[in-house]
Amino acid sequence: QVQLVESGGGLVQAGGSLRLSCAASGRTFRNYAMGWFRQAPGKEREFVATISWSGGNTYYADSGKDRFTISRDNARDTVYLQMNSLRPEDTAVYYCAARAAGTSQSPTLYDYWGQGTQVTVSP
Repeated sequence: QVQLVESGGGLVQAGGSLRLSCAASGRTFRNYAMGWFRQAPGKEREFVATISWSGGNTYYADSGKDRFTISRDNARDTVYLQMNSLRPEDTAVYYCAARAAGTSQSPTLYDYWGQGTQVTVSP
C-alpha cells in the first residue's frame, strides 16, 4: 500500500504563492503517476495537475496553466505543487493522489489519496 501526506497549505493573499508537498511511503513510489486535485465546498472534486512516474510528462487544468507547476523528487518520495499568482477562486482543499498506471485527469482512476490540505486565498 501507499500512504500520502500533504502539507504546505495555508492562508495567502491574492497574487501570492504557496508550495504544496506530498510525502509518500510504501511500495515503490517512482512507478506511480501522481496527481493533484482540489475540492471547494459544494463543488465536485476537480483535476489540477498530474505527472508521470519519471516526471517526463505533465498535464495541467486550464485553471492552473502558466501559474502552477507540478514536480517530483523520487529520491525523496515527494511530489510538489508550486502555485503562483493565486486567486480567490483557487480556495479549496487540495488532495494528492497516486495510481499504479499512467497519468489521468479522472479522480476515479487513482488508487491512493492523502487527507488534503486547505488553501485559502483572500481577496
